[in-house]
Amino acid sequence: MSLINDLINLDLSGEKFIAEYIWIGGSGMDLRSKARTLSGPITDPAKLPKWNYDGSSTGQAPGEDSEVILYPQAIFPDPFRRGNHILVMCDAYTPAGEPIPTNNRCNAAKIFSHPNVIAEEPWYGIEQEYTLLQKDLKWPLGWPVGGFPGPQGPYYCGIGAEKAFGRDIVDAHYKACLYAGINISGINGEVMPGQWEFQVGPSVGISAGDQLWVARYILERITEIAGVVVSFDPKPIQGDWNGAGAHTNYSTKSMRDEGGYEVIKKAIEKLGRRHKEHIAAYGEGNERRLTGKHETADINTFLWGVANRGASIRVGRETEKDGKGYFEDRRPASNMDPYVVTSMIADTTILWHP
Repeated sequence: MSLINDLINLDLSGEKFIAEYIWIGGSGMDLRSKARTLSGPITDPAKLPKWNYDGSSTGQAPGEDSEVILYPQAIFPDPFRRGNHILVMCDAYTPAGEPIPTNNRCNAAKIFSHPNVIAEEPWYGIEQEYTLLQKDLKWPLGWPVGGFPGPQGPYYCGIGAEKAFGRDIVDAHYKACLYAGINISGINGEVMPGQWEFQVGPSVGISAGDQLWVARYILERITEIAGVVVSFDPKPIQGDWNGAGAHTNYSTKSMRDEGGYEVIKKAIEKLGRRHKEHIAAYGEGNERRLTGKHETADINTFLWGVANRGASIRVGRETEKDGKGYFEDRRPASNMDPYVVTSMIADTTILWHP
């Protein structure tokens, strides 16, 4: 094993470097990647070559016409290979240049490139919750085999071997994201044991989706190394256990300026009027999580409040006091597509006129 580690850590500083192309597979949640060798360091994704893959093996194309084209969109330093090696977030197109049906980035980019959206400079902070599972059992890390731990209460932001399970993975992910230039702003243990959260943001526009997807990719790679499974299921364990969400904090320039609280209230009113459309796009299985219990609002009910974690939309006390700031959309599930959620919030609050 020492020889393998030595080879993995070989210093390749020279004319050749490795680019790991990343894309989203046919389920909308399965990340895929493959690597290629390039000459000379590149920092502009527009200068990277397009590439192709077998879409029939990812559920994205028929076998008789299987070629799907990867368009590089964002570059991040590679925390696994380091040096000048890079991770490349891509989206997928047909050979004719049409976005394939699972390419949600393309539509999001159109919304974020609208002049009215650009003028408002939308900021996002996404709280990504996830659950670490024992590989062979698909049972939460730290839970007794075939059994349950003590009730919720001591685990949220808890410390100690009987409360925090998988911290080495969480800290490795935190540092790897910082190395990769992702604007990861924090981590914490969550209410259910074996569940954790990391936050990405504030990020502007389309970069929020790029950064969250690459942060998920890095987490998947680290859990692969650790022999642990990461789950983004919004309710991995039924019963009196918290689900997993992706609370999305949001503000526009108008909301951050003086008098922004009135803009926030008007935006929330718009979100309420399109509640069903948003819920339909906020992640699969969310009905198992949004029950009105465990710090959620019922999936069929839209309500907002100040400091209310049982609401669909929560406004912070500081925002209310300052008369400007941001709000938190608590409805998105942990398995949501950040390209869909972020662009939909911008579309509803900035571009949509009922």
